[in-house]
Amino acid sequence: MSAKTDNAVVRALLDRQERTYAAQAGIRLRNTPGPLYQTLVLAILLSARIKADIAVAAAKALFDAGMRDVRSMAEASWQERVDALGEGGYRRYDERTATMLGKGAELLLERYKGDLRRLREESDPKKALQDIPGIGPTGADIFLRDVQGVWPEFAPYFDRKAQDGARRLGLPTSPDKLAGFVGKRDVPRLADGLVHAALDKPLADEVLDAAKAA
Repeated sequence: MSAKTDNAVVRALLDRQERTYAAQAGIRLRNTPGPLYQTLVLAILLSARIKADIAVAAAKALFDAGMRDVRSMAEASWQERVDALGEGGYRRYDERTATMLGKGAELLLERYKGDLRRLREESDPKKALQDIPGIGPTGADIFLRDVQGVWPEFAPYFDRKAQDGARRLGLPTSPDKLAGFVGKRDVPRLADGLVHAALDKPLADEVLDAAKAA
């Protein structure tokens, strides 16, 4: 595609995906302990083989139940975590995930005093993320894709799923080229939108039709 067409596709995508998964879960992402931990919880939930909207609803249910930071998650009972996950529709993995969230919170308190900003000091933060129960390579990608706006050393971060969305839309897959379509502030939103396009073919088709008509 031409540069003009690429830009039209990006504009059409952002017009249709104004809210990231994190925003849908009620997370106001800042470089502070609470929002960073909430983003990590969402990454854990999105890592499972479950629909993204269910993962978002489950994260919101956990936060609404008061589990919005590392300490409150650690102090919640296993049953409280299970109940919140179930309320969000996350029933298939609720018991296992409730256990992982509890163990993960304990690890974060022990290793980072509950503050994920300390993880940035690790020699390999992406590898250190995967020490947290429930976070594998996919979860680490989801987390870093979301926090790149407040942890700029990881930007531009377009993981494999975002690149799948770019490929479906006929866009280049190079992170630097994708970031060049938008200002720095919108890079996380573009990465998230591309993931939506990878997971939702009707959305991708709608974006392409709108770009052609522009």
